[in-house]
Amino acid sequence: MASISSGFETSGDWQTKVANKRAKCLAAIPKAWLLPQSLSDTVPEQSEISKVKLDLTALELPRRSGILTDKELDITESYTVSALLENLASGKLTSFEVTLAFSKRAAIAQQVTNCLTETFFEEAQQRARYLDYLREKGELAGPLHGLPISLKDTYQVEGTEATIGAVAYIGRTSTENSALVNTLLGLGAVLYVKTNLSQVLMSADSDNNIFGRVLNPLNTMLTAGGSSGGDGALIAFRGSPLSVATDIAGSIRIPSLCCGTYGFKPSAGRVPYGKQVMPLNPGITVLLPSAGPIANDINALQIFMKTVIDAAPYRNDSTVFNLPWRNVGGSLGPKLRLALLAEDPLFPYHPPVKESLDEAVRRLQQHGHEVVFLDAAECHVAAATQVAMGLLSLDSTPMEIIASGGEPAVPSVKNLGRQSQEIDWNFVPITKDMDGLKKLGVLQNKRAELAEAWRKLWVKYEVDAVIGPTAQSTAVEHDCFSLPAYSTFLNVLNYPVCVIPFGKASSELEFAPKRGQGTCAYKRDVVEGAPCSIQVFTGGMRDEECLAIAGVVDQCLKKRVELKL
Repeated sequence: MASISSGFETSGDWQTKVANKRAKCLAAIPKAWLLPQSLSDTVPEQSEISKVKLDLTALELPRRSGILTDKELDITESYTVSALLENLASGKLTSFEVTLAFSKRAAIAQQVTNCLTETFFEEAQQRARYLDYLREKGELAGPLHGLPISLKDTYQVEGTEATIGAVAYIGRTSTENSALVNTLLGLGAVLYVKTNLSQVLMSADSDNNIFGRVLNPLNTMLTAGGSSGGDGALIAFRGSPLSVATDIAGSIRIPSLCCGTYGFKPSAGRVPYGKQVMPLNPGITVLLPSAGPIANDINALQIFMKTVIDAAPYRNDSTVFNLPWRNVGGSLGPKLRLALLAEDPLFPYHPPVKESLDEAVRRLQQHGHEVVFLDAAECHVAAATQVAMGLLSLDSTPMEIIASGGEPAVPSVKNLGRQSQEIDWNFVPITKDMDGLKKLGVLQNKRAELAEAWRKLWVKYEVDAVIGPTAQSTAVEHDCFSLPAYSTFLNVLNYPVCVIPFGKASSELEFAPKRGQGTCAYKRDVVEGAPCSIQVFTGGMRDEECLAIAGVVDQCLKKRVELKL
């Protein structure tokens, strides 16, 4: 069975550190929450499970294991975040029983998908009991009173580790909380687990030498995405109602695509980012990372954003702008004017992506919304991706961290540089004789050109938002995800983006990328049934409009209009 302790040799110094860390993590799961042998034997070891097409959610392991009661199954499967908060506030549900339910389910998810790093179940239960005590006295700790929330491993929680998948960081215990952690605790949330991720956040495949590979619970042959793959897998397995991740090139949106969840990348500076463990030189942070939510319903994204920003986090974290949350619901017209992002020739769509976009456009038009079709030349997707790759390559810190731990880079990290070198870039005039400072100047100038080009585009078309694909593919086989052009270019522009799951991969068409294109091979039988999604984005700092418009789009996509003949 796939688990945090399987398939690892303990020879050598770094291997010994990893083996000890894995054993410690396994011991933190209560024995009563371990899957019985009869069920464990139905799930192959991780080295084998990643080679077979297995839908873990269809196995109903939480129900068949007997670990969760019927009420706990109902809590984890039947409630939206809004409904949970309403029932927690009214006392119909206690924080202790909700926390216990999601803790049990997260523990099961970990045993079959490797989606977790740190767990602090006992501390979470103690906090839940305290919150229930407050509720009995007629008090609420805040608008997130009693809600369990999971965190990406980059967030510091005092007394736990934040290794970010780097052997060099094993044993470094956090002595303080990240700024967002303090904000969430102040709002009444319960924190109970941290989630697995890419090795030092450096690929779209969540795999590292410490905790192993995150498996996609919908199809174990496919990647869960990265770098926040543990968040996506945990949410898809319903082991968390809401998870907080990070995004510097698509790390919220790619796992949302791969695992069939909703996700939101805010504009950088809207959500607290301070005191996270990041594999970057803080003096040359060239792309601003964002913190944002992943959930199973779109309203949860709005609840998270509004609640966090209403808490005035700028008072405690200098990474946040003093920008109150705006109510924009009434400012949207009855019909939206949307633009469709064009397919970039360097990053062609796999057939399911193209077909899901075509169907999304049809449904939006059937509901009376206008769709403007953009041209690839004015979207600059490849150009922005080349700028992003150039900027990120200026910082050698991630590879230095890996090397300092004595560990090797995992395959997906090794593939990143190779993929970039194989693409026929033509936008940034970088020469070999340029030093780092000259390269930075060229790249920043090109980024400014792109920002100006998109400013003109917004003015020219006067659209409310733009829709497009989250990536050029669905989830693909492990270590095969292409450079995430359709997510990365929006980090260059620092635009807010919402991912909406829509459709499943099902196509009779064939596809093969040409030499010089940044798209992996399309294996129709392997990806059959994989989630598809679309992105909705607006201009910078229009996070409120982005989520409001995404809500309208989501409703349209859920309702097929039958045309009368």
